[in-house]
Formats: sequence, structure tokens, C-alpha cells
Amino acid sequence: MIPSKPAITIILNPAAKGERAQFLIRKLQDLFPEADLLTTKRAGHACDLAKQAAARGDDIIIAAGGDGTINEVVNGMAGSRSALGLLPVGTVNVFAMELGIPSKLEKAIEIIRRGFVRHLDLPEANGRYFVQLAGVGFDAQTVQNTDRNFKNALGPLSYVVTAAQLASLKPPILTVEAEGHRTIQGSFMLVGNGRFYGGPFHFFPDAEMGDGLLDICVFKNLTHLDLIRYFQGIVSGSHTRFKDVTYLKSKRIKVSANQVVPVEVDGELHGQVPVIFTVHTSALRFWCRKRTRGRHDLFSRQTGWHVG
Repeated sequence: MIPSKPAITIILNPAAKGERAQFLIRKLQDLFPEADLLTTKRAGHACDLAKQAAARGDDIIIAAGGDGTINEVVNGMAGSRSALGLLPVGTVNVFAMELGIPSKLEKAIEIIRRGFVRHLDLPEANGRYFVQLAGVGFDAQTVQNTDRNFKNALGPLSYVVTAAQLASLKPPILTVEAEGHRTIQGSFMLVGNGRFYGGPFHFFPDAEMGDGLLDICVFKNLTHLDLIRYFQGIVSGSHTRFKDVTYLKSKRIKVSANQVVPVEVDGELHGQVPVIFTVHTSALRFWCRKRTRGRHDLFSRQTGWHVG
């Protein structure tokens, strides 16, 4: 049972707000004085800090940043009894959107103070955990070729600009072997744990974060016209019915290719093919805004602790 005043660590990525980092630090200290606030100094530091907090037995480890920071924190705390909390202050916050965590700090903190623990599935790609989405091919190439300063300036739009430039390249041939399905070939693919990708688009309409399955979209073509058509289908919710798009669910997926192809997880590069995707059912404890009564929810006691 979680104590009435849990041990809490906030892991903040200052780069998530650039020049406003000091303002954000002071604001967090004022709004959440009962938490131990730590800031990252380098790539991979959030993972190390989360590992140390989990080893101390902290009840809640909060990722304050974007999806990349969340990914590092989760990889540091995976396998522990600590619960993940979110303060979405990064450039891209798709995971927070998926789980209904508001961008306003005061409201996000109130969820942590008065929330519930829910168990979520935890996917893995070649030994790296991810929480929301992974991509092979075009998506990962876009991440690989988007300059970080360009990303900080334009946010998610930076990926759109880079993607338009990459669409003219000759696509690879991916071979996708999904457990329980026939072998599929395509130009690029995405693997989802939740519904959203890149913003408020229901890319994986049937995805559930507690069903023990990964959702997979394999796209056959990669011309400018195909990408426009795919995007229109995503906006209208019809893309999974396209003849050149395969949408399925599986517990294990193996992907190979006829050339070197990068892989990304939660918006960060992670090696290249061949890659094997698996999912660990109900392996991540997450601090959410309300109790849900689905069959995958394993904790139902409100903590509602108060400060002062």
C-alpha cells in the first residue's frame, strides 16, 4: 500500500524549455515543494537518475519533459515498484495526451497528488523500452535527419518539413513477421502502444495500453502522393482500410530489410534493423487522473494525500 506521503522525485529536462529552464525550475519548486527536483545534464542522464530513484524505493518518479525524457525515465525505472508520473513540459508530449495529462502544471501536479495507479503495458525494441510508439524506415529517417535546433524552433512541424524532403528517396523493402499473421512487406512501418502519433491523430484506432498487444501499421508505398493520401486517411480515420496499408495486432514482431534502415522509439533513434518488438503486459505502474474499471486495471485505492 502506498504511504500517505510518498517519496517523490521529479526528473526535469531543462532543454524542454530552453531559456525558460530557470523559470520552470523555480515554478516547480514553488508548486511541488514535497518533491525532490533533479535536472538532467546530458543525454542518458534521466535514465541514470530514474534508476537511482527506483533503487532508493521512491514511490513516484516524475518525468518532466517530452516523450524523449519519459522514455529515458521509464528505461531507468523499469522492473521496479515505483510509479511513473508525468509533467508534460517538452516539445512533443504525445504520451501525456494519450493518457489525458493536462499541459498546465498546476493541473498535472494535482493529478499526482490525488490520482490512482494504473498498470500499463511496456513495449520493448531490441532491449530498449518505449511507452507510445516506435517506427522503422521513413519515420525513423525523419527523426534522424531533423536538426535539434530546427526541432526546438518549429516543434512537431519540423518533422513535417524533413519528411517532405525524404519522400523522394528510394524506399527500402521491409519484411515484417508478426506472430500469428502472414509475412508482410512494405516501405515503412509504425508500432503503437497507444492510439496517437505525432499529435491528436488516432493512428492506431484499436490500440489499448493494457491489452497485452502491439498495434502495427505497415505502409507499402512512399511517394509524395502516397504520403498525402495516407495523411488524409489518418485525419479521416480511414487509413487502416487502404489496400496498401496493413493494420494488425501482435505480441511479437520481427522486422528485417534489404538495406540499412534506422529504428526510432518514442521519437529517439535506437539502432537499425533487424529489430524485434515485444510487449511486457501490465509492467509499468503509471499515476493517472482517475480510476478506470477495465479488466487490466490492478490498483483501485485512491491515495489523495495532502501537504502541509
